Amino acid sequence: MTEPVLDVHLKPEDAAHALRADVRAGLTADPKWVSPKWFYDAAGSALFEDITRLPEYYPTRAEREVLAGRASEIAATTEAHSLVELGSGSSEKTRLLLSALREHGTLQEFVPQDVSVSALTEAAHTIMADYPGLRVHGVVGDFTQHLSLLPGESPRVVAFLGGTIGNLIPEEREKFLRTVRDVLDPGEWLLLGTDLVKDPKTLVRAYDDAQGVTAAFNRNVLNVLNREVGGDFDVDAFEHVALWNAEQEWIEMRLRAKRDMRVTLAELGLTVEFHEGEELRTEVSAKFREEGVRQELEDGGFSLHRWWTDTESRFAVSLAQAV
Repeated sequence: MTEPVLDVHLKPEDAAHALRADVRAGLTADPKWVSPKWFYDAAGSALFEDITRLPEYYPTRAEREVLAGRASEIAATTEAHSLVELGSGSSEKTRLLLSALREHGTLQEFVPQDVSVSALTEAAHTIMADYPGLRVHGVVGDFTQHLSLLPGESPRVVAFLGGTIGNLIPEEREKFLRTVRDVLDPGEWLLLGTDLVKDPKTLVRAYDDAQGVTAAFNRNVLNVLNREVGGDFDVDAFEHVALWNAEQEWIEMRLRAKRDMRVTLAELGLTVEFHEGEELRTEVSAKFREEGVRQELEDGGFSLHRWWTDTESRFAVSLAQAV
């Protein structure tokens, strides 16, 4: 088996610099925040995999249902030579698309993008073993920074799955969609996964499970800060909070201080005060409606071509074409 091609646009020192800049900006803001991109160290990634198997966490199962039922239609519609996956991780759901495109006879190349060299290399080798003859061209980069450097033979379909676009606030989503559009030629495709607005109880349960796995995942970001920027957070002194913001139509995850405390981040030369009850926002997860997704796609230079949901209308996968 030949080795996958790997373009590295994000080096460890780049990630360290970005982390420091984010942490300084977020912890000196009012209210305080931390970017959700820092959840995913090895422990955080493992915890998230556990979350996707929880009974309360429907998005992964719902999206997989849609892709399993529509992959052949996606392949026939796009006739893509290249499948580009942003934030690929283990690329499990993408196998449904790879298999459908291969069966359709058009697939020539898979371009997975992720921030982790090790995760991307492992996933690339696995895909190459399971799909003999498929070219794999991995890209180590941040989808908020390095989209313009994505390779791939036209026609391409760019997959951005898992509802990850919901972690971006509206201004960030607009910039993201316009950047993807600038990368693509007219007629190429974007496959987008979006979680849908539904009753708040179902939404909150998905982010505050009975077993406390999501709580552990949320608090783990403090372990990341302790390790990477010399923090001395008492992780157990923060409780997990998940709430529905009806005005913004998104879930917010926060960490609430159980007591007054002073936290030092040695590598930043920064000391931060927390008051009892003060909350640190760690994630927003926007939920969508079809008309809103259509409008955001149009504003970004795409035309919505297909809209599919699971049988319970909990999650949508949309196929849009660059115009």
